[in-house]
Amino acid sequence: MTETGGPRPRRAWIARLGPRGEVDVDRAASPRAVVEDAVARVGADPVRWAIELNSVVVRRIVGEVPALGGSPAAVELLRRGNEATTLRALFTLVEGPAAAPPTDEAILEGIHEFVHRAVPLERVLHGVRIGHAATTEAFLRACAELVDPEAAVDEVTAISRELFSYVDDLSDTMIRAYLVEHEVWSTSAAAARADMVRSLLSDATTTDVGEASRVLGYDLRRTHEAVVVWSDAPNGSSTLQAAATEALWARGATTTLVVPVASGRLWAWGTVPSDGTRRTGSWETIADALSRQRTQAAFGTPGRGVEGFRRSHREARRAERVERLRREAGRVPRHATAYADVAAIALLATDLDAAGDFVRHELGGLATRSASMEALRTTLYHYIGAERSLVDVARRLHVARGTVTYRVKRAQEVLGHGLDDRLFTLHTALALAEELGDAVLVPRDDAER
Repeated sequence: MTETGGPRPRRAWIARLGPRGEVDVDRAASPRAVVEDAVARVGADPVRWAIELNSVVVRRIVGEVPALGGSPAAVELLRRGNEATTLRALFTLVEGPAAAPPTDEAILEGIHEFVHRAVPLERVLHGVRIGHAATTEAFLRACAELVDPEAAVDEVTAISRELFSYVDDLSDTMIRAYLVEHEVWSTSAAAARADMVRSLLSDATTTDVGEASRVLGYDLRRTHEAVVVWSDAPNGSSTLQAAATEALWARGATTTLVVPVASGRLWAWGTVPSDGTRRTGSWETIADALSRQRTQAAFGTPGRGVEGFRRSHREARRAERVERLRREAGRVPRHATAYADVAAIALLATDLDAAGDFVRHELGGLATRSASMEALRTTLYHYIGAERSLVDVARRLHVARGTVTYRVKRAQEVLGHGLDDRLFTLHTALALAEELGDAVLVPRDDAER
């Protein structure tokens, strides 16, 4: 407000806050109505500043407390909750503490998520402290830049005091919400199943199989096929459960066990015939169904008893990791990934730094990141895999036989040796490059710059 229209706003300098980069309010994690209200209260540029700050803070929180992430959807949920606290901090500094209640739906939603994923309260609070420190640092830095030097010391002191009080209230409210939700969750059947599954997945478990089967409502003595299902869309638990169940039924499952582990991610198992009979859908059919549901799934191989239950789950998670690495490399996503199809890549990529060193050493100049080198790598990879059949490679890549011949010859020139010199290691390096792209072509230090 102007001086003639009413009292001057608290901390008019906050209206001069603005992002350092290009930030649109559409990038906000909060619902549109919340963002519009924030813009009306403090202005568009301060809200854009808060959105930019939130992205930085969330990366720091997940980097220092990985348990608060867990999946893209879980990170998005964390981003939404932390953005709410950042906007509330803005309101506190502009309008006073009474204008900013310590929690809202987005923050409580995150608390529910952490409880259901068995994230300890101390880790939640550690994340709050990290976020508070990073947010306060940003406010103080902005204050030092925008406030008259003669008033800056008093202003910094006041800001520190008010933000500390705000976060203290926020922490108290989050603790109470966590304890209430934990009490409800810990007495629920879903929690009992989740705890039992975590116990079974521990190699040290001595759980009675009969009792565990009773608690889970799922016969652990049979043959199991595990699947991990995920989606980048938050709050899609019902869709994920339906996708997991349908996929397992298509694989021949007669009973299923589904355990949500994070927003946008779940584990599931199905009891399947040991001989592979009764399957009602091909991998292509399953992938098409998952694509329509905008979900992805990674399957382990079937295994019998508790050990098979564990092993198939480990394999499904390894297959999931391969698919996530492929996505980071810009590869077209596979909606259904079978561990049997990616087992070699999964094992070779266990130590990603070592795998990258191996690929770059074996391929030399052929590991260069360019469209022309990628075409040579892909052609040579398929050429070796097709036992040097020009016809097969040309058909698979939709190019002329002459193009295949040229690319294979050119690839050998770049390598500096023939194909028979190190055929196995060469094909292995090409397979890693084909599947994982930049994850093995670019040294980790360079990729993080």
